[in-house]
Amino acid sequence: MDTGLKNAAIEHGATLDIDVEAVPRRSNQPGFHVVKRRWVVERTLGWLMLHRRLARDYETRTDHAAAMIRTASIDNLTRRITGENTPTWRDA
Repeated sequence: MDTGLKNAAIEHGATLDIDVEAVPRRSNQPGFHVVKRRWVVERTLGWLMLHRRLARDYETRTDHAAAMIRTASIDNLTRRITGENTPTWRDA
């Protein structure tokens, strides 16, 4: 993330009362390295992408998109609690 975008994200988070932490890249380590807590975000986005309506940006209103994310999260949580494997659009 470049400095301009990083500063804009931190300032926007401050206006929303959200603490934004920018994790710097390690300049002394070449190639790939694990960034702190990034895997949590990647895993969550991967779970959400299993739901067809979230694979593309179909929603025109942000409240509809937020409702679809909540629905997908509820579905993921109930599947993990019950241990059931409901078919997704990728299973078809």
